[in-house]
Amino acid sequence: MIYGKKIYVGIFLFLILLISPFLANIGEANAPPAPSLNTPVINALAVKQCIEPAEFMRVYHMQLLNQWRDEAVRQGKYVYVSSTGKKYRISLENTCLKCHSNEEKFCQRCHTYAGVKIYCWECHLKGQTPAGH
Repeated sequence: MIYGKKIYVGIFLFLILLISPFLANIGEANAPPAPSLNTPVINALAVKQCIEPAEFMRVYHMQLLNQWRDEAVRQGKYVYVSSTGKKYRISLENTCLKCHSNEEKFCQRCHTYAGVKIYCWECHLKGQTPAGH
């Protein structure tokens, strides 16, 4: 046990170093960013309502987009009926991005904060919709 004290001091210093980033941020909340809804189309709406309620869209928008992709590409369906019974065209460009036209201030804010990669543009061409859709 000749090195006992040195080992304990080393372990203690290592643990302090390991948890120091957490200790430095105690009590500081990092609020999630709010996406900007300041677009000409949204500002012109009398009732600012997305195809589904905001809380649903905040949590499930990716599942909805995947559902739309499967229905449009695999089943040939191009109409979505919302929970309110209203019909919408299944189209990223002409439905979603019609209102949410500022990708940087709408999509990127939350996705960057959450560390999520947006891969829509790996298949879609910005500003172009295939004929007949």
